Amino acid sequence: MPKKILTFFNREFNGINEAALLLGGFAFLSQILGLIRDRMLASAIGPGRVLDIYYAAFRVPDFLYISIASLASVTVLLPFLMDRIKQDNDNTKAREFLNNVFSAYMVFMIVVSFLVSVFMPYIAHYIAPGFDKAQLSSLVLTSRIMLLSPIFIGLSNLIGSVTQLFRNFFIFSLSPIFYNIGILTGIIYFYPVFGVYGLAMGVILGAIMHLLVQVPVVVKHKLFPRFIPKINWKEIFQVMKLSLPRTLALSCNSLALLVIIAMASTLKEGSISLFTFSFNLQSVPVGIIGISYSVAAFPVLARSFSLNEMDKFIEHIIGAAKQIIFWSLPIIVLIIVLRAQIVRVVLGTGTFSWADTRLTAAASALFIISLVTQSLVLLFVRGYYAAARTKTPLIVNMLSSFFVIFFTYILLYVFKHYPHILNVLESILRVKDVPGTIMLALPIAYTLGSLVNFFSIWVLFKKDFLIKGQSMLYKTFYESLLGSVTMGLFAYISLNFFSGIFNIDTFMGIFLQGFISGIIGILFGVIVLLLLKNIQLLNIISILGHKLTNRNIVVPEQGEL
Repeated sequence: MPKKILTFFNREFNGINEAALLLGGFAFLSQILGLIRDRMLASAIGPGRVLDIYYAAFRVPDFLYISIASLASVTVLLPFLMDRIKQDNDNTKAREFLNNVFSAYMVFMIVVSFLVSVFMPYIAHYIAPGFDKAQLSSLVLTSRIMLLSPIFIGLSNLIGSVTQLFRNFFIFSLSPIFYNIGILTGIIYFYPVFGVYGLAMGVILGAIMHLLVQVPVVVKHKLFPRFIPKINWKEIFQVMKLSLPRTLALSCNSLALLVIIAMASTLKEGSISLFTFSFNLQSVPVGIIGISYSVAAFPVLARSFSLNEMDKFIEHIIGAAKQIIFWSLPIIVLIIVLRAQIVRVVLGTGTFSWADTRLTAAASALFIISLVTQSLVLLFVRGYYAAARTKTPLIVNMLSSFFVIFFTYILLYVFKHYPHILNVLESILRVKDVPGTIMLALPIAYTLGSLVNFFSIWVLFKKDFLIKGQSMLYKTFYESLLGSVTMGLFAYISLNFFSGIFNIDTFMGIFLQGFISGIIGILFGVIVLLLLKNIQLLNIISILGHKLTNRNIVVPEQGEL
């Protein structure tokens, strides 16, 4: 039995359909575990300074990982490895390349992590200026523990390039699952004993498990990297040249979040926690829609551009953009209408109060407004990458990150000095009697920055790639908007109707109220779209009908989890 299990774990998946379904299934499972993680944190600890310290401490290793470890990501290393595998039969050149990257990465990452650890008492004042002395002390130690995580996860991603090279997608898919399991272990077993430091230990455990699950595959192919004293820096610079624009763009986003967390630390206790909970909730549809369509479109876009088939390139971009709009608008409306029910079902347990639910729901509604723009930006950025033009997305991302920071400062100032403006927002979102509503400035700032990002890259994309008058997204937008408003209206009416039928003070009651209301809203929205003969909906119906009669469907290869 153990031998059969190991054989299955190390199985190579050669079919695109099989591999894509496997990756997609495990990505969905990872997201579910992420929601369970947040629910357990909300239940066991609840929004407050302990959780604020944990989330603030997370930002430093996260920034280091994005700024340094992503330079040696799977996407960047895989082409180099494939090229070297072709050059010899015993993988000598591939092994030398991995040794070289591993050695440079470990030297750089360990040195930087050590320096950040030493200067952490000074850095902490900028990360959380609103914390008192004792809280800053906890933040310093928690961050120092977590600084081990980018080392392990970065190394895991490095050897993950080997796992993907030999198509061991089952093992590759397990890594994020085990990472979340490690964090859950920290919440259940370590936190009751060590407090917030136990949560940090859970992160490290998850990072180690993220790495170890992939080790058997690399050992099997005799490609486990080892440290070499003489590093080929020319080769390292080739890797960095390819990955630097993408890494800088990601770093800008992480820096903007760092500043937001710093501002949140000066507000009411628990503001960092509530911001993070709502941010994580909105990240789920962004991942499902934005990343899915951009990843699926990328290989086709790259092939079309390389063959100079610009008509097909634009056709795929516009087609994917229409699908993103079609899916995003209904989700935006439904989440805004059902926000309290969704947050209560996902997070509402234990120490997570009704006031926490209402404030998180309001923040989630403000975040989700930018679902369309965030998802479309991911698509257009992939379009630029497919055309090997990485400079424009980098500049636009830097600009939008600056605006996120700018809007955060401005909105906090306005809400503090002109409370009547905040009162209007409280009335609209129905949180007038909830303390700490000033934190709603943070998701608004992020959403406004996302809008700047979208409009900037859209204007440039039209200028660089589209013929005048070519992009026709308006029909899709207006049809989807009409269907979405119909969904929202009937879902809202249903919510009020079922509030008198179900006991909404219980988990099952509020779940059934939100679920049935959402289904009713979707049914009426679909009817409207059918009456409008919406092309996207008709295509989905056609695809589903074809799937029932044809099993040989090719699923786009997924490039990231």
